Amino acid sequence: MSQPKQSTEPQSVTVTKSESYRNSYANSVQVRMSVWDFFLVFGTMHRDTQEEVQIENFQGIYLSPQQAKALLNVLGHNLAQYEQTFGKLALEPQFVPPNGPTHYA
Repeated sequence: MSQPKQSTEPQSVTVTKSESYRNSYANSVQVRMSVWDFFLVFGTMHRDTQEEVQIENFQGIYLSPQQAKALLNVLGHNLAQYEQTFGKLALEPQFVPPNGPTHYA
């Protein structure tokens, strides 16, 4: 007779904020990757003149490839819900700085 499988899922999840927690707004995200991880750099982009774009980075976060894929799934699901509620999103042309990573504004 086989025994029922025991769940390895936690029974409850508690979320807390560390002392260094902060909310910020980003309209620029740089994504870099290596064999071991993904590195997301968040910043704010300003265009003071037609010729120059300035980006001020304020936070970099490393993710494992597994966590990056989970983030992709969660964002995709939430964006689909957003578009279903508010309508399709249109993206502006992407700005690619010379000798630098792609920024999605």
